[in-house]
Amino acid sequence: MYDTRGARTQARARASAVVLGAALLLAGCSSADGDGAAGPGARITQQPKAADPFWVNPDGNAARQVAAYEKSGEKTEAEQIRKIAEQPVGEWIGPENPEKEARGFTEAAEKSDRTALLVLYNIPHRDCGQYSQGGAADGNAYRAWIDGIARGIGDRAATVVLEPDAVLHLVDGCTPDEFHEERYDLLKGAVAKLKSLKNTRVYLDAGNAGWGHPDQIFQPLRLAGIDQADGFAVNVANFYSTQDSIAYGKQLSAKVGNKHFVIDTSRNGKGPYTAGQPAERWCNPPGRALGEAPTTKTADPSVDAYLWVKRPGESDGTCKGGPKAGQWWPTYALKLAEASTP
Repeated sequence: MYDTRGARTQARARASAVVLGAALLLAGCSSADGDGAAGPGARITQQPKAADPFWVNPDGNAARQVAAYEKSGEKTEAEQIRKIAEQPVGEWIGPENPEKEARGFTEAAEKSDRTALLVLYNIPHRDCGQYSQGGAADGNAYRAWIDGIARGIGDRAATVVLEPDAVLHLVDGCTPDEFHEERYDLLKGAVAKLKSLKNTRVYLDAGNAGWGHPDQIFQPLRLAGIDQADGFAVNVANFYSTQDSIAYGKQLSAKVGNKHFVIDTSRNGKGPYTAGQPAERWCNPPGRALGEAPTTKTADPSVDAYLWVKRPGESDGTCKGGPKAGQWWPTYALKLAEASTP
């Protein structure tokens, strides 16, 4: 059985994200050159722009955990979680205030002379009733949501990973047939809207190396607007190795006009979990590790970047003792970091 659950693991964006951008700007989240320290006592800095142009959120869950550990004298734990806190991770835009969130993140990134990494996960009927079920109420609500995000981004630099699993679930039978036509229309419209912006790059989610074969998804990607997008994303919220993800991505790229792609390396340091029930191997698997740090200096010219799309340390769902999907889980975060090389 294939693991078809690519990214059905990310929760809605946190409520605090609504005011995050403004708060960071008011607090002065970076120095004049964009590389200064920031964060709630965690001293989080930006990565070198030449290799990693994406914005590091100095007030993310990991940064707050570092500060909490340092305050309580747990220095070893703080240094482990710092492996996560000092890397840029995807900001998952919530359903309620898309314009304000998108503006906040992109303004904060611009102030640091970096690019915001945004993840859009709100397609109607998402996740087929699983841990992250939900999404926009209908097509019109989704279009309004996308419009709000576009207004929030404006001319600022952003890289968008669009709708984890949305195309994949059209292929694997998870999404009922009556929703297919609308979904293609919504995805194609979202790509067009976002690509009308001056400095926004868009990558449609395209599954992972373990779910099936590129022959099954390349035509659906075309229907979803891949021709107008910058490329596609693979391994979002999954654990397949970078090597396997490159191989899968290159096969798929050859079928969609040699489009480039990005790889989620956030938790693939030890590859996929192979024990237990196949249907739940994707959900909070034990013994995993952080993967390659985010960078645009990749092992293949077809790969535009390694990204941390799934936020390491946030739960996949209420499985294996985890909290709700998307909630910060310090114990799991610490294990990911401890199992990782520097």
